[in-house]
Amino acid sequence: MSNSTIENDVSVRFRLLNSFLLFYSIALAGLLPAHAAAAAQAPAPWQISTPAKSGLDETRLASLYVSIRDDPRHDLKGIVILRDGKLVDEAYFNGDGPGTLHDIRSATKSITATLMGIAIQRRFIHSVDDPIAMYLPGLPRDGKQDIRIRDLLNMRSGLDANDEDPSSPGDEDNLDRSTDWMKTAYEIPMKTRPGTQYQYCSLDAFLTGAIVENATRMPLDQFAKKNLFGPIGIKEFEWRHVPVNRTTGQGNLKITARDAAAIGELFLNGGRVQGRQVIPADWVRTSMESQVSISSSDPYADHYSFMWYTKTEFTGDRQITVHFASGNGGNKIYVVPSLHMVIAITSSAYSTNYGQRRSQDILLAMLAAAHP
Repeated sequence: MSNSTIENDVSVRFRLLNSFLLFYSIALAGLLPAHAAAAAQAPAPWQISTPAKSGLDETRLASLYVSIRDDPRHDLKGIVILRDGKLVDEAYFNGDGPGTLHDIRSATKSITATLMGIAIQRRFIHSVDDPIAMYLPGLPRDGKQDIRIRDLLNMRSGLDANDEDPSSPGDEDNLDRSTDWMKTAYEIPMKTRPGTQYQYCSLDAFLTGAIVENATRMPLDQFAKKNLFGPIGIKEFEWRHVPVNRTTGQGNLKITARDAAAIGELFLNGGRVQGRQVIPADWVRTSMESQVSISSSDPYADHYSFMWYTKTEFTGDRQITVHFASGNGGNKIYVVPSLHMVIAITSSAYSTNYGQRRSQDILLAMLAAAHP
């Protein structure tokens, strides 16, 4: 063996040892960066990039990850960044990894609304302007017959079901205690005229899912597997079922952070993946519109539309419009069209006063790090 061959071999071994030591020390700290550990496992449609190649300030990202690593609360779980269709970076914390299924809580609502769009496209359901009584047999004629599917999607059903008011009879906690969710939903009284007032109402999302189940004659999770998850490459997921044999359309879907990002990218690309139109393009456009103003009641969003949020964020001298799905604890799917970017965040800071704020801070840091 020549001296040059020996030197090259030693050099390679030295670099591999350094890489292993770096990976091991970072893993012990609870941080697992994509390019060091998981890039080879990226989903087939995604090419691998780096922050620098994709116009992201690596110094800012490194500083962000250090602050997360040092967070004593240990409940942030994952961040995945896509830009221009490429996996730019991902990091996992506190025991999670690329294959970890995570409960995204109410970010599920945005997916349930998406399934409604697919059901309409496939003619199981005629229109968002259909009254919900067309698809919910036995619905009481106490004002509920005037609720349209559109009202459910925009959380303006008029039901006395406000998740932010524990005294509301349709509060999600009351639903959780039910032994028959449909029966309980039917018993919730009306409070206002449908289509007139926004309130955060998980019951609206549950009924949206129930309508899809009734119209398609399939459990919501199976309809999702066939028509949404399968086409975009989501293979493993768990979705809670409740009495009597219903899927929780308002929450409790478990997917990976990567799969959350894949859903965001689907919306970024107008509902298309690998040349296939999975979601109707007009449904995506409407979801990204500003149908209902909610800024007076939600500090993290300006508008709501078909169970997606929209907010204009400010970073430096730039105004950046962000669309997102949002779940308890800071679970987010951020879609940033002007930057061709998707950011998925998974978090277990459930029912805290900091989870949502922390995710917004991460978003703002990412926007500041992204060159136009």
